[in-house]
Amino acid sequence: MSDIDSRRRAAGELEGQVMSVLWAAGRSMIPAEVQAELDPAPAYNTVQTILIRLVDKQLVRRRRVGRAHAYEPVRSEADAAAAQLRATLSGVGDRGLTLQRFAETLDDVEAQVLRQLLAEDRRVDR
Repeated sequence: MSDIDSRRRAAGELEGQVMSVLWAAGRSMIPAEVQAELDPAPAYNTVQTILIRLVDKQLVRRRRVGRAHAYEPVRSEADAAAAQLRATLSGVGDRGLTLQRFAETLDDVEAQVLRQLLAEDRRVDR
């Protein structure tokens, strides 16, 4: 693999990195600010294109700030991850087996949090 190929990001990876930057910031950011947080920093136009794609996908909203646009996530990172998990689960045939396999990957702390959440959910349903 050449040096150039090793620096290339996988499809969708840059979108994920941009979303991570926006979530971590906790505020709206202009493209130059997003660009400065990425390593290696892609071209400004690339960052702008990614942000526009995220707007088109309704993952990010933008507002005018002077001559530029500032971008911020539509949903929190936790809400976005939960939606992604739900979409994945909806697309599999054996949901029970999929949930079992997922549960097997949880560490002790994560498993305890999940048990508590499920117990609280049962109490609310009663």
